[in-house]
Amino acid sequence: MSRLKQRYLEKIKAELQQKFEYANPMKIPQLLKIVLNMGIAEPSKDKNSIQDCVNEMALISGQKPIVTKAKKAISNFKLREGQPIGIKVTLRGKRMYEFADRFFNIASPRIRDFRGFPTKGDGRGSYTLGLNDHQVFNELNLDNVKRTQGMHITFVTSASTDEECLELMRLLGLPFKNLPVVTVAA
Repeated sequence: MSRLKQRYLEKIKAELQQKFEYANPMKIPQLLKIVLNMGIAEPSKDKNSIQDCVNEMALISGQKPIVTKAKKAISNFKLREGQPIGIKVTLRGKRMYEFADRFFNIASPRIRDFRGFPTKGDGRGSYTLGLNDHQVFNELNLDNVKRTQGMHITFVTSASTDEECLELMRLLGLPFKNLPVVTVAA
């Protein structure tokens, strides 16, 4: 069992129960999945650069990503139907908790001029953040990375409100602006 999941089961569930006073313990929010998205608009013209992006995303996530393709052609964007436009990975279970632990404790502090993530959810219990540079993940060999690529990371929880979601993410260790950070003992 990953140390983040163990910490969730032992401490975080109890803290959430105490703060929000749920009548049913099944209503306590939990992390359901993590979705990583990377747009590849620029390198879509070159097959080798698409494969490089796929390989980098596989190293970051620990599983093979799928390439998303355009559903319809849009002439103003020079986009053809079926053209690759993004890469996506959905993490669940053990890989999800291991990725979250690595992201919260190793990758986030490596972000340039980092002062915390904004405290704004989507209103339905999920939290999405964007990175300008995927090179903050130490799984990547920086000598082999040819171009800087941004990505979105979505944390999908079972929380029904933003307040519950943000409290869950804060207790898991995601560093927010203007909120105290919960440190993880090794």
